[in-house]
Amino acid sequence: MPTSVLELKTVRTNVRSLVEGTLADTGGLLRLAPCWVPRSFLQPGKRLKLHPDDLYAFGLNRGGIDERWFASTTPAANDNRTPDEGLSYVVIGGKRFTLQQAVAECGATLIGSAIWKKYKKWPVYSKFFDNMGPIPHHMHHSAAQAKLVGQEGKPESYYFPPQHNNVGNNFPYTFMGLEPGTTKAQVRRCLEAWNKGDNGILDLSRAYRLKPGTGWLIPPSVLHAPGSLCTYEPQWGSDVFGMYQSLVEGREVPWALLVKDMPKSKHKDLDFIVEQLDWDENTDPNFKDNHYLEPVPVADTRSEGYLDRWIVYGKVKGEQLFTAKELTVEPRAKCTIKDGGAYGLITVQGKGRMNNLALDCPKLIRFHELTEDEVFCTEDAAKAGVTFENTSDVEPLVVLRYFGPEVHPDAPAMGAHKKNKF
Repeated sequence: MPTSVLELKTVRTNVRSLVEGTLADTGGLLRLAPCWVPRSFLQPGKRLKLHPDDLYAFGLNRGGIDERWFASTTPAANDNRTPDEGLSYVVIGGKRFTLQQAVAECGATLIGSAIWKKYKKWPVYSKFFDNMGPIPHHMHHSAAQAKLVGQEGKPESYYFPPQHNNVGNNFPYTFMGLEPGTTKAQVRRCLEAWNKGDNGILDLSRAYRLKPGTGWLIPPSVLHAPGSLCTYEPQWGSDVFGMYQSLVEGREVPWALLVKDMPKSKHKDLDFIVEQLDWDENTDPNFKDNHYLEPVPVADTRSEGYLDRWIVYGKVKGEQLFTAKELTVEPRAKCTIKDGGAYGLITVQGKGRMNNLALDCPKLIRFHELTEDEVFCTEDAAKAGVTFENTSDVEPLVVLRYFGPEVHPDAPAMGAHKKNKF
């Protein structure tokens, strides 16, 4: 069996037969290769299990690798990006092809008829982002705003897996929104001061301490400066953003990163840029209550040797755009889990099996190496039930899985964790 992507033949067309054949063998599962993404304006946090010699595998000029994307059909919006950057590859034998291509050819077979009919693609993805320090205070555009430049908007969510947060790095706090009472004139003055150094946008915000095992739901057009915990991030399938902070840890944030996803005619229109922010959401006095997440058990199955928990839930502007769960299977236990739709899965601890496909959380990964930790599960397989088995005598098996829009009407509402009994 191949151990490296360098040993694989890339297939660009006619992948349906390969997909259908492996689905029959695996009970509806596709093996995915690691998808690494660099960011030139950030410093890697070194908790992705990527070998330290490979942090700059794309080249120093491209920046360090601080993200790994899961079940992604969304290209990374990086300057000078490599072909297929941000796209996950399916691996079957000695061949590979993008999940994007598989979905294009197989459609509802993979993602279900409802999502395929409405979106004609897999419209969501997830990632780990992992930085030494904070990300600049920024927002992601709404659907209407992004449409002005031919893009899609991006609501997103966070979960901080304990397995990837043995250290908190430089700033495990996140600034979110704006202090209630902040005026648009104050934000405008921050934009006017862009080239004077620190433009002071954080003076108008408030920070929240980040806690492993918890998360947040972030609507579009809401400012946030993610802190330095390694973060699992289910989100809409877009890479739009606008940076509103001019200086982070002594590093310049170019004006171009503020306006890159705004109409060119508006790149110097400060009033337009200020109006890109959702004022009610940003200045919400109950921001934490309306956006903070803690895991909510699906059911009390502890006596059966496993526990499935909601880690991302709630709605954005009345819509359920994505959800996520964390499954823990105790040593030598087995369970069958049913879900309402297709999902991308990443293993964060332990080893075992998913149907007849091996799961193994790696300790260290070289840039070109294949792994056994990531899987895409079709809707049919999810609805029929997938069997998870922990083959370890001592260590729990823990997997994270994220889902597409409107597949879990039974998902909890925001604040549901306050009613947890365990």
